[in-house]
Amino acid sequence: MSNEATVHAGTADPAGPANIASYIDHTWLKPEASEADVLKVCAEASEYGFKSVCVNPIWVKTVSTALRGSGVLTCSVVGFPLGATPTDVKSFEARGAVLDGAQEVDMVINIAAARAGDKGALAEDIAAVAETVHAGGAILKVIIETALLTDGQKVLACQAAVEAGADFVKTSTGFNGGGATVEDVALMRKTVGPDLGVKASGGVRSLADAQAMIAAGATRIGASSGIAIVKGEQGSAAY
Repeated sequence: MSNEATVHAGTADPAGPANIASYIDHTWLKPEASEADVLKVCAEASEYGFKSVCVNPIWVKTVSTALRGSGVLTCSVVGFPLGATPTDVKSFEARGAVLDGAQEVDMVINIAAARAGDKGALAEDIAAVAETVHAGGAILKVIIETALLTDGQKVLACQAAVEAGADFVKTSTGFNGGGATVEDVALMRKTVGPDLGVKASGGVRSLADAQAMIAAGATRIGASSGIAIVKGEQGSAAY
């Protein structure tokens, strides 16, 4: 289970500019990303003290090497961005990412199962990936893709993540329409309780955006606008 909520709760003004970087997964998931792009993101994360760098699986080795000794974690994605791959494929992909150096894995759920109300299928999918990720000493974040779900389906997906042993629930990929909202973060926090992490991702582009998500219950922010956030500026729509 994530203990980030407890850690941040004990910090003076945890969402203030001086501390906001520690919430941010500095994200670069564009399919056309180059090695130069990825190394630039790593250098930025080290400079600003972001929590992690989140990249597609082909870049995990590069990121893990570049971040060695920096204190910044390496994060990758699984079943991304659709979630519509078989469970054994997701598990295989997760195992590869962890072996390559990922300390955190963000997986996309079986969105069709969530929309069909099939909590069993959701939990089975998540649990298999969680087992693989945890066996490698990493943590699992579960992307429920809130823009495609009703509130009831969001609750169902979060419940499945809790039952399956996930460490976080996460709002969005940023690729399937919509993004994080204060209302969704609050609903997710209410559903999972105080012990799981909640990651707000997609459309968080300013310090005010990030602070609003944290006030609603987020313990992690996924953003490609991390530098703008810590500087109190407005970031771009790039992801």
